[in-house]
Amino acid sequence: MRRKKSKSSGKGAPLWLVTYSDLVTLILVFFILLFAVSQVDIQKFEALSKSLKERQIFDFYPSAIPLEPSLEQTIEGEEDGGKDKEQELPKNVDRLDQLLAEINGYIQETGLQDIVVATRTERGIVLVLPEQIIFETGEAEILDNAIPFLERVSSLLKKIPNVVKVEGHTDNRPIHNAKYPSNWELSSARASSVIRYFIDIHHMDPERFIATGYSDTRPVAPNDGPENWEKNRRVEIVIMDPTYDDKEDGR
Repeated sequence: MRRKKSKSSGKGAPLWLVTYSDLVTLILVFFILLFAVSQVDIQKFEALSKSLKERQIFDFYPSAIPLEPSLEQTIEGEEDGGKDKEQELPKNVDRLDQLLAEINGYIQETGLQDIVVATRTERGIVLVLPEQIIFETGEAEILDNAIPFLERVSSLLKKIPNVVKVEGHTDNRPIHNAKYPSNWELSSARASSVIRYFIDIHHMDPERFIATGYSDTRPVAPNDGPENWEKNRRVEIVIMDPTYDDKEDGR
């Protein structure tokens, strides 16, 4: 006997539609997962970032490749560091200019403007004290009349940390006695006397000072008579500019 073919009932969706529905469902789930992953908890992210900064994780695990600063760090560095540099450098210049103004003001008050000279050079502030107001001829002991002026200078030096170089100068007339065999010893002793005054009387840091005796090797006028000899016998107090290289001119 032959079997009769059963006819399909015709109920239910076609097979292709089931497959299509499954594919659409998978795609929908995929996009839902992407959306969920893309949502960042700002508070947790900031907390994590702060924790990493505090631990300085990159200090513990340095990279072989230098890390470039982020834009935010670059901007902050330019704003903060740039301001600091702009404030520091002019501040140093302003201090020296202000100090020079105070020194010249005191010179005017005491009527010494025709004797004592204070100028600003590339080295810093140069204060020139002629022999007649600070030493006896051929001696290196500070005169009592010079104390008030040195008191004022010391009070101004305490306001800044700059190195101070004290230079002794003489004329070219030879000296030879038990104390000073030559002008080299005399000029050096005079520079040292001024520095000892700042250190012993005002307890200033000895490491700030440099004493130099130049004898008659750096005259400011020709050694051809009493008037110019007097100009060359002097002590110069140089409040150094930190940006100046003292080796440039051999001083």
